[in-house]
Amino acid sequence: MSKTAFVFPGQGSQYVGMGRELAQNYAPAAEVFAQAAAVLGQEFVDIINNGPEDALKQTAVTQPAILTASIASLRVLESKGVKPEFVAGHSLGEYSAHVAAGTFSFQDAVKLVRERGQLMQEASPPDGAMAAILGLDSEQVRAACVKASCHGIVEVANYNCPGQVVISGQLGAVKKAIDLCKEAGAKRGILLQVSGPFHSSLMIQAGERLGEALLSVKINDPELPLIANINAEYVKTRERVTTSLIQQVSSSVRWEECIRRLAADGTTVFVEVGPGKVLAGLIKKIIPNVKVFGVEDVASLEKFLAYLEESR
Repeated sequence: MSKTAFVFPGQGSQYVGMGRELAQNYAPAAEVFAQAAAVLGQEFVDIINNGPEDALKQTAVTQPAILTASIASLRVLESKGVKPEFVAGHSLGEYSAHVAAGTFSFQDAVKLVRERGQLMQEASPPDGAMAAILGLDSEQVRAACVKASCHGIVEVANYNCPGQVVISGQLGAVKKAIDLCKEAGAKRGILLQVSGPFHSSLMIQAGERLGEALLSVKINDPELPLIANINAEYVKTRERVTTSLIQQVSSSVRWEECIRRLAADGTTVFVEVGPGKVLAGLIKKIIPNVKVFGVEDVASLEKFLAYLEESR
């Protein structure tokens, strides 16, 4: 029997106006934006809807903004009676997955990710950097990071898909790792426009402080099978939710392993719920023979609903 996984995007998928069309056409999406305004202020929602883009790119704004747009899409799907067998999210997107699984409320989640974004910004050293390494095996990238570590901290941040690995750390060490990866045969090494060395040990303090914020939130055992970034294992208890989200800030995102695990457990349909098509592109490279959809506006929603109707 075909199983469906909802996957939720992380930082980098944002754009001005994301979720606005759904909110204009569907009451459940509009309610999410109203809840976000009640928690973080109308100015926050205005930035999502109208920009400016520079304001939306600030980590402490980007993270709750993507969460808001993602949950707006989710609530519309739920109102249509569509529910997944599994959920997962890429980095920040794991919080959207937890909302989908009933782990915590959207209102608590949007406060949490605002705090997460602020803590990550504050923890970022002036020489923090990230880079995408394209066309090289993950083991070779890891080896290059180890060799470059004499120049500073540099670690694998994201195992995104075959041939796409992101590294993170201090700029000098990251640049040295890029050079070593190119010597080993990488097609490209691209410094990313980010505000800090996310998913590296430089974020440990941010994770510890996030743990304090998590103590103030009512956390439930997930009601849906939810797979964690840190180890591609299912999170089943509220205690494990807390520890995994703390560790996630400074640990590698094992996205390729997460997708392969979901496919091995019977997922044949993946739906990227929220802005952008980043995850859809990665999934097609990891498991080419699965069906992949996105739901971020009216057209993409109708396309997915039409597929469900034809599949009955």
